[in-house]
Amino acid sequence: MFSDSGCSNGYYHHQEGGAFPEHNSPRSPHRGRGRRRGRRGRSHDPSDAPAFGASRVADAERREEQKPPPCTDFDMAYFHSYAHLGIHEEMIKDRVRTDTYRAAIMRHQSSIAGKVVVDVGCGTGILSIFCAQAGAKRVYAVDASDIAVQANEVVKANNLSDTVIVLHGRVEDVEIDEEVDVIISEWMGYMLLYESMLGSVITARDRWLKPGGLILPSNATLYMAPVTHSDRYSDSIDFWRNVYGIDMSAMLPLAKQCAFEEPCIETISGENVLTWPHVVKHVDCYTVTLGELESVTTRYKFKSMMRAPLHGFAFWFDVEFNGPAISPANNHVSSSFIESSNNQSADVSQRKKRANPSEALVLSTAPEDPPTHWQQTMVFFYDPIDLEQDQLIDGSLTLTQSRENRRFMNIHLEYTSGGRSFVKESVMR
Repeated sequence: MFSDSGCSNGYYHHQEGGAFPEHNSPRSPHRGRGRRRGRRGRSHDPSDAPAFGASRVADAERREEQKPPPCTDFDMAYFHSYAHLGIHEEMIKDRVRTDTYRAAIMRHQSSIAGKVVVDVGCGTGILSIFCAQAGAKRVYAVDASDIAVQANEVVKANNLSDTVIVLHGRVEDVEIDEEVDVIISEWMGYMLLYESMLGSVITARDRWLKPGGLILPSNATLYMAPVTHSDRYSDSIDFWRNVYGIDMSAMLPLAKQCAFEEPCIETISGENVLTWPHVVKHVDCYTVTLGELESVTTRYKFKSMMRAPLHGFAFWFDVEFNGPAISPANNHVSSSFIESSNNQSADVSQRKKRANPSEALVLSTAPEDPPTHWQQTMVFFYDPIDLEQDQLIDGSLTLTQSRENRRFMNIHLEYTSGGRSFVKESVMR
């Protein structure tokens, strides 16, 4: 990696079999973010692993389970979209996001100073530079998009080439010839899991992270809640009932399909939310596996706090920046416990976290918190359901990676209320 043929001024371009050609292409037309983005066999004595399970899975069976996927044409298009500066500008200008990451780096400065860091999906290199400013001995800034070329120029312009090494390639393919102390990544997509970038963080963890190493963020939680949004429904649907005095209600079926067939990325307020949220999935970044991300299923039960029309469900997430000692010792116990908890448990956990912010640094995309570029993900019904106060809404949700393109997400939503049952299926693409 440090040879003259592949590395210059701290920049390394990984190209294997033409898998990463140089290209310049417009940003993917999908609204919002197109969101970005090897395993190498290593000997490891399981007896050396810390009790809290903060690093790679040691046994061979788990390693085999976590083989990274091959790079597909869909992946190439995804990486290609991140060469567009507009995506990075949007993310960097999100002060909630960027300031929270910088605060997390400074809070954990004692674990970063003098240590080796990997930045997974480095983009422009801003998080890598924050880590260098915090005293990191060496930072590997990895990105498969051509934005890595500009990131290297940013590193040189800030006289950090001796500290920050930009690796242009997939985490699954690039080589780092040492273990690392810290992994940092801004991997979260819409609805947390859209784009499947967390898989690259898992791969980096299992390839390079030392036992007891630090992962930022350390864990994440996806929430859902029923919402009412009459203004949105009126603007998109009821508008067609009377257009300049003309009855265009014949357009209603098409209007509903066009407006609500796919998930929408929008900002709502706490006033739109009808109940306490339900925990869909808790992710411990120290122990989560690739297999866990292929399909997520949860059952939910809500009781409406008010009389209002139910227009759909909102989804949002938060991430925490904890050290490894704070993370649960066994992911399978912690995840299954949290996901099988009833809503009351989730509500208590949520209130406790909000009441004690000093316990953990949290980046939240909840409706009641300051807005971010992630906003909230909305799954609207084609027709609202009139709810009475205390009326129950129950059902199930399944999120699966698309077989066509693992970065897409299939959403299967079943819901029952007032004696009527419904199914809503959509694809987040």
